[in-house]
Amino acid sequence: MDSLQDKPTLGIWLRILSGLLFTGMLVCIKAVSDEVPVGQSVFFRSLFALLPIMVFLMIRREFPGGLATRRPLGHALRSGLGAAAMFASFAAVALLPVAEATLLAQLTPVFMAVGGVLLLGERFSFYRAGAILLALAGMAVLVLPGLNASSESGLMTGYVLGALSALLTAGALLTVRRISRTETAASIAFYFILVSALAGLATLPLGWAALDTKALWLLVLSGLFGGAAHIAMTLALRYAEASRLAPFEYIALIWPVAADWVLFGIPVSSNFLLALPLMLSGVALAALEGRRFRQLLRR
Repeated sequence: MDSLQDKPTLGIWLRILSGLLFTGMLVCIKAVSDEVPVGQSVFFRSLFALLPIMVFLMIRREFPGGLATRRPLGHALRSGLGAAAMFASFAAVALLPVAEATLLAQLTPVFMAVGGVLLLGERFSFYRAGAILLALAGMAVLVLPGLNASSESGLMTGYVLGALSALLTAGALLTVRRISRTETAASIAFYFILVSALAGLATLPLGWAALDTKALWLLVLSGLFGGAAHIAMTLALRYAEASRLAPFEYIALIWPVAADWVLFGIPVSSNFLLALPLMLSGVALAALEGRRFRQLLRR
């Protein structure tokens, strides 16, 4: 079997592809956000994400055998946190430009670095401290200049939801660290998508929108893009370490900036451009911390 270092170039291209696919998913969600409730979007995104993921698992001969589990409660916690993160993310992208919602999602590794100290007993190091300070500085640059105006436009709510989504995603991934010792990647991905679909379906009594053909296809595409993006990211992390992929987060953010400008007529803000290097530098430091611990474990 290939080691993580065997095909770093392939891993980098897959990371770039996953960024493009994730952007496609968020564009579809934003395009229908004015008429489709968040829960309905979560349901369709999750339901149709199952199709590419199941095909991928069948090709790898991990379906249905790979779905067996010895830690159902661990899956429930991971899937619940992941589903909540998806709700928060879709609510945020309805209020924010796609680029800003995507940038806030990059806070996940920083929150994981903090969670590793608080929940897993990992050492609080220079890398973690630097990651936290840079991420906080980036958040301040993004949010504070428009604080007064954002209260009326809903931007502040969007910022809070975007940061909450990153925090919940970090919690889900920290749970993955624990259960991945005994559980397969196939089972972790499958049960997360299944629980998310059920959580979205549970919002049906609150009222769903009647979908026209365009909205239906956008929701279907959001699921296909999301499932394919998950596969591309999984393979990227298989072929290249997270620290090597970190610099390409900048490229991954080109797609949402372009989508905002071309599709929604939203120009990139100066706050975003100032916050971008600060927050992604924090992400890079968090990734370096993860790489350092893996090297210690190998020794």
